[in-house]
Amino acid sequence: MSPFILATLLFALGLGTTVTFASSHWLLAWMGLEINTLAILPLMAQHHHPRAVEATTKYFITQATAAAMLLFASATNAWLTGQWDIQLVTHPLPITLITLALALKIGLAPLHSWLPEVIQGVDFTTGLILSTWQKLAPIALLLQLQPTNSTLLLALGITSTLIGGWGGLNQTQLRKILAYSSIAHLGWMTLVLQFSPSLGVLTLIVYFTMTFSAFLLFKLNNSMNINALATSWAKAPMTTALAPLILLSLGGLPPLTGFMSKWLILQELTKQELMPLATIAALSALLSLYFYLRLAYALTLTVSPNTLIGTTPWRHPTSHLTLSLSASTIATIFLLPIAPAIVMLCSL
Repeated sequence: MSPFILATLLFALGLGTTVTFASSHWLLAWMGLEINTLAILPLMAQHHHPRAVEATTKYFITQATAAAMLLFASATNAWLTGQWDIQLVTHPLPITLITLALALKIGLAPLHSWLPEVIQGVDFTTGLILSTWQKLAPIALLLQLQPTNSTLLLALGITSTLIGGWGGLNQTQLRKILAYSSIAHLGWMTLVLQFSPSLGVLTLIVYFTMTFSAFLLFKLNNSMNINALATSWAKAPMTTALAPLILLSLGGLPPLTGFMSKWLILQELTKQELMPLATIAALSALLSLYFYLRLAYALTLTVSPNTLIGTTPWRHPTSHLTLSLSASTIATIFLLPIAPAIVMLCSL
């Protein structure tokens, strides 16, 4: 892909998200989501591989369905209440339809089945965009809808944490594991979105930081499945030594950064007298922690099979920029001590 076309598509990607952020009218927000979807499709299919084309087709059909549902719900709201303003949705039918449409867009369970298949079919860079940037616009609309449909959001959130944990247990493909990790983390964010929007935004930022590190780590090692992780020691020893900390931070293990959001969310759910929900969410975190530990074991405690004794895989010079990986790794591991300052900034 030529640099001019790539720059145009990335500009359209940013424009669509910005339009949705800045809109107060449902039609304008829908238009921003559509620009966003149309801009990512050529990036997904740029390698012309059958798996990439299949993933692009699945993504297009899913996003078109969600966009049609969103447009229908907003038109229904205008018909029932006479209002097109995003923050003036008061009728329960449009609220439910809009929430389900946005849940389908970001891949919340039980509307999640498209996400692992799509991320499995694209490369790590496009998968990173799908897991991070593409979530921003729908979540911004969900933030403006809260706290109008608490039961539905709680059901979507707890279902996502459970399915995100269960789904990643028997996976061997790294991109599918990261997709189920995305489902689980978005479930945690949805649980607290209506009670504390600032905490929901903090959870989203922490998730973006950790996911950025994980995707760049696997991209640097060029590892597509768990077995390929065994060769990481020969390719990047220092990065491989820090990789278990990145994965355990994704699992929410103290004293790493990922523990911050889970700790605060459980505290908030307890304040709201939702003890059963908090207990189930905490237990679901153990499911996610298991497959992160599995990846950490494959990275650090296994050796790649060699036919000759004493041979090691070739360590080619990397062509990837490692500055972004270094910065995100530091944030993924060491941000917990300044958690109070981060919470204060997010609540402003």
